[in-house]
Amino acid sequence: MEIKPIEAVIYNKEKIDINDVIAPPYDVIDDEYRNKLYEKSDYNIVKLILSKENDPYTDAKNNFEDWKAKEVLIKTKKPAIFYIIQKYTNEKGKLIERKGFIARNKIHSFDDKKILPHEYTMSGPKEDRFKLVSACKAFFSQIFLVYNDEQFKIEKMVEKYLKNPPYFDVTDDLGVQNLVYLIDDEADIKLIRDTLEDKTFLIADGHHRYETSMRYSKEHIENESAKYVMSYFTNASDENLIIYPTHRVIEKSLNPKEILEKAQKHYDIEIEKDKETFLEKIEEENKKQITTGLILKDDDNFYILKLKAGQNASIDAIEPLRNLDLTVLHEILLKKELGFKDEELMSQNGIKYIKQENVAFDSIKNGASAAFIMAYPKMQDILDVSAEGGRMPQKSTYFYPKLLSGLVINPLD
Repeated sequence: MEIKPIEAVIYNKEKIDINDVIAPPYDVIDDEYRNKLYEKSDYNIVKLILSKENDPYTDAKNNFEDWKAKEVLIKTKKPAIFYIIQKYTNEKGKLIERKGFIARNKIHSFDDKKILPHEYTMSGPKEDRFKLVSACKAFFSQIFLVYNDEQFKIEKMVEKYLKNPPYFDVTDDLGVQNLVYLIDDEADIKLIRDTLEDKTFLIADGHHRYETSMRYSKEHIENESAKYVMSYFTNASDENLIIYPTHRVIEKSLNPKEILEKAQKHYDIEIEKDKETFLEKIEEENKKQITTGLILKDDDNFYILKLKAGQNASIDAIEPLRNLDLTVLHEILLKKELGFKDEELMSQNGIKYIKQENVAFDSIKNGASAAFIMAYPKMQDILDVSAEGGRMPQKSTYFYPKLLSGLVINPLD
């Protein structure tokens, strides 16, 4: 994989407070939050990535050009790679420091097997992002790529940069601190480029944006810059890269006892009384066999569902998918036993996909029939599915924290 520094456009620290202008990716911003971002600053990146004007693409283009003319946005003195440490405290009170960097990488077809997708995409979001890139001739957000380097060559090199103050120090609205360091030394950039030269990469997030970059590149073959896309790279060998599960909450009115009876056809069931022990056992058992947690309306028990031998053999999917807890849950229990249609699962009709564990538990108190508590996804499972050309079930991986938009802009002109 060919890696290059970015001839970047960034916010001018002398004219703005970086905390007022950053935003999460466009696809997690609802209308209410967009309004709040608009109020934060006249120069918030949301006006570029998700304008609320009638013609959002022209408005984004006009704002982009205006902010550059006013030097609210400026170019870096040299092409650079941007190293980022994201700090946050997880639900168990542990400090997590996810490390990675933003650079440009050569765009490849999925057929090349250099970049592997793990999710399906939809035409609507891709058309939307294509219109934005075409109007502004810039990428405002990064693709999230994962590679593997057990020797931690890049992390060791970067240690010298961390002794100095970061270029940006910004905390997002979820309390995640983002420390950004500029790497523009040619020798250090070469080390990064050489380290990643022979790697295979998994798209963790940003599938729509990556496929948009592929289309833009094909339609602008004369533009050398369009052959590359801005990505964030992080090391799968780092324990700070955590993939969070997305739980399934059944909002359709179903009899909880019937749900349990149908589950017993396919799973051996163990009852727990303590919530923390329940959560720990889901993780422990899932390392040995396919295991899912279940909580039910009007029931104080916590149920650990351990798949019986051979129950997933009939699932029409490649082997890595057949061995995923979510595939089994969807195909055997939700569709076969509880009667959910593919369309209902896709549109979340009668079922909700919930990232926050506490929200999934609270849903039972708020009237949901059941909640399936999923184990943390394993990176190796995702790689195995992707390597065989498969795609993960809908909303199966949640890479947290999200990457901020507004730290780095990659112009294409």
